[in-house]
Amino acid sequence: MKIAIATPSFPKSINDGLQQAEKLIKDAATQQAEIICFPESYIPGYPGMITDPEPTSPEILQSALNEVCRMAAENNIAVVMPMDWYGDTGLLNIAHVISQTGDVLGYQTKNQLDPSEDTIWVPGTQRNIFEVNGLKFGITICHEGFRYPESVRWAARNGAHIVFHPHFSGSNTEGVLPTEWGSMANPYYEKAMMMRALENTIYFASSNYGSLYPESASSVIAPDGTCIAYQAYGTTGVIIADIDLEKATGYLAKRFKPQLYNY
Repeated sequence: MKIAIATPSFPKSINDGLQQAEKLIKDAATQQAEIICFPESYIPGYPGMITDPEPTSPEILQSALNEVCRMAAENNIAVVMPMDWYGDTGLLNIAHVISQTGDVLGYQTKNQLDPSEDTIWVPGTQRNIFEVNGLKFGITICHEGFRYPESVRWAARNGAHIVFHPHFSGSNTEGVLPTEWGSMANPYYEKAMMMRALENTIYFASSNYGSLYPESASSVIAPDGTCIAYQAYGTTGVIIADIDLEKATGYLAKRFKPQLYNY
């Protein structure tokens, strides 16, 4: 199976984000990818990264989601689309899963917020497994995938072949442009991606924005911890990776003994 990971630039507006998404979705579909994942809070855009953020409402976000559903159906590709979303308790950080026929299969909430996000979103409380064309997968969003490995282990123990990881790390104003994936000089994020795959014996696919100074690359990691594809630093586009579902055994995750831990 071919999967695609998108690395867009920060959207200037919801409309700009949708235009970028359509281009990247078409690009992935042309290369026979069956699913594509976008970075965290892509619609309406990650807070603080848009010069003039637009007001949002449930109706505005639903309209944007409808457009993504159209793109998925027209290009016959499933889409993991991270968005802000209005829930019963407040604004959630989520990732919608849309099938290749344009149907919304559900969404995954970000449950472990970074402390800096406590005034932006409310935490979710549930975890889900999704399935597209025989590919079973979970989703963990940014901070919780990097710092709460339980979120990935839960998916692996519940049959996931891969966990998609929409995130944002980096800056457009200051920083260092990395030159080598997984380098000791890089921040720890890429090592964490490697460990999430290796410690669970599943694939891990992480999507970041194409900022000028990224702290991690959009990457696809194999069950043995090998990086099999990544987006060149400081660039935008789509990476395509061939994954072998038979290698995603979840072997190490399934050997976990929860009875040994009293929490």
